[in-house]
Amino acid sequence: MTQWQAQRAKVQLRLANQRLRSLQEKKLALAKQSRRDIADLVTKGRIETAKLRVESLIQDDIQVELLELLELYTETLIARFALLEQSKDEPDGSVADAVTALIYSAPHTELKELHVMREMLMQKFGRNYALAVIANEPPVVPARIVSKVAIYVPPQELVNAYLEEIAKGYGLAWKAPVSLNAESKETAEDDDENGSGGGVAVKESTVDSVKATGPPLPTEPAAAKANTVTEDDQARELLNKVAAAETAKKAGGKKEQDEYDALAARFEALKKR
Repeated sequence: MTQWQAQRAKVQLRLANQRLRSLQEKKLALAKQSRRDIADLVTKGRIETAKLRVESLIQDDIQVELLELLELYTETLIARFALLEQSKDEPDGSVADAVTALIYSAPHTELKELHVMREMLMQKFGRNYALAVIANEPPVVPARIVSKVAIYVPPQELVNAYLEEIAKGYGLAWKAPVSLNAESKETAEDDDENGSGGGVAVKESTVDSVKATGPPLPTEPAAAKANTVTEDDQARELLNKVAAAETAKKAGGKKEQDEYDALAARFEALKKR
């Protein structure tokens, strides 16, 4: 394992930073060529092969994002090298993320300079610290770094989205087939927007019922039942109830909300009579 030497470590950080930048440019150029090849496959109708290429392209894009983060962390260590050098058993808090990121993710890159820097950091802070970082228990590595080195199969929705954008960029009219689940979800969303969703349907049926039967007359004392109740009186009383329900609604609670909706629907029906 390479021994820690302050001057050599600083030079190694600068070399790693330069190599990270050049490797990003190289991978971006390769990604551009890959997109062109994928567009050619779509033109030839080889969609499944194109999707497999897209999966590789997504992994390459994630790798470029990892290189960008590592470039930022090497710049951090260069700028705060004095704090790094004076750290003993554990790195100073201002450089801890950068140190753990390099130790954890360097093996997932192809940069020799970064591998050497990793060995120097592990030598400086000791075997126990290095093993804890590699295991990431307890979690000390930045979450963004952990997510970038994790290997996974991209979900089909993401692959289709990539493929659609590539086809669009090259003027190809290709759209991903809509799955049954997606169609059901879109139909449900359209129903909600058009007012045919579950909650709205209940309100509409309530309004229809009120229109058919008329709103219930307010309860009156026995002595006043003989008097004729005008529609204006009904409207006035319902308005008072709506106002009271609205006040209760502001105080919160599901029950008050339901009463307010019912009274509002009845009042609207009364006005249309």
